[in-house]
This record gives sequence, C-alpha cells and structure tokens, in this order.
Amino acid sequence: MRKTAASLILILAVSFFISQPCWSQEQEAETPLQSESTQESKPKCLEAVEFLSGFGWGKLRGKEDYRLIPFIVGFDFNLKNLTQKFNFNPPQLIQFQIEPFVSSVLQPEANAEIGSSFALKVGILPQTAKIQPYIKVSLGMVYMSQHTKEQSTQFNFIEYGGLGVHYFFRKNTAFTLEGRYRHLSNCSIDHPNTGINTAFVVAGIAYQF
Repeated sequence: MRKTAASLILILAVSFFISQPCWSQEQEAETPLQSESTQESKPKCLEAVEFLSGFGWGKLRGKEDYRLIPFIVGFDFNLKNLTQKFNFNPPQLIQFQIEPFVSSVLQPEANAEIGSSFALKVGILPQTAKIQPYIKVSLGMVYMSQHTKEQSTQFNFIEYGGLGVHYFFRKNTAFTLEGRYRHLSNCSIDHPNTGINTAFVVAGIAYQF
C-alpha cells in the first residue's frame, strides 16, 4: 500500500507541476492591466477535448482472451506555456493529457475497468497542418472488477505507448484514429503480478478550442 500511495502522490505532483503554468496564465489573463495583444500571444491552456472509443484485446492464462471496449475522454493541455519559459516553442503540438476512462469488458466474463491515465503527446508535423500525426506515452491507474490469474490485485497501474493521427475536417474539429499498446501490473505490490498486455485501436472526435 505504501508503494501505491507513493505512486499516486508522484502522479498527482507531476500533473500539478505540468499544468501549473496554465493556471498561472488564466489568472494573469484576468488582470485588467494586461493588453489584449499580450493575451492573444499566449497559447491557450486547455486546448482540446477528445472523445474516443474502440476495441482492445489481450491474452490471459487459463481463460478466454481479454476483450474490452473503452470509452475515453481526453483533456489536452498545451505544454507550450511551459516550454516557452525555456525559449523552446516548436511548431508541433506538445500536450499533456488527462484521460479518464471506463471500459466494458466482454471476455472472459462481463466486467468493467475504470481509471485515468496521464499522457505526453507530441506532434510530428506543424500544428497548423490539416493532418497531424503524433506519438504519445502514458502512465496511469485502473481498477478492474475482473479477477485473473495474472493479477492478485484489482487495483493496478498502466502504461502505454501510442501512435495516432488527427484529421481536421473542420477548422476546430478533427477525426482521430489511434493505436495503443498497454501494459497493466501492480508494481509488485502483491503476487502474482505477471501483468496483462493489451492492444487497442480507438477512434473518435477531437474538438479544439
């Protein structure tokens, strides 16, 4: 339990540190002495919201394969508020994502997952492009109602890597397609802890503010 608490505190601390420049910006924007041109030159804090769903599959020992349908809401925070403090302002998107999710587990029995992940997303092409491929890495936590031979605990941690693309069919609205590979384990809080690896394909809509 100490490792669990320490990991949660670390995740929350990193999240606060990364998003703090955004909150500072919002407070500064409220001051009447700041000119409109200065406010417009600063990137927005909460930059976009995404709604994603799809399908995930993985292997289990002694049971049917793991099958689930995730429902994900992503809140995309612009990290250029932070990078500009170090004179680094790339044309690609650089975002910190908070992704709460709930998943309907179809196999081996009807169950559910609920959790949240915290991701770093980096674009490959300039952010003004109509097609924006990106890569992302994420850490998070999940509670699974499913009991498996792989995991002695139902509260677990997750990490995943992903590749995706935004296609902006309107000025502020994009179709999103993404592939992810996720590892789930409990950081050796208890045993067994062999982990569950799951591949995902998700798609949905991203709305940019």
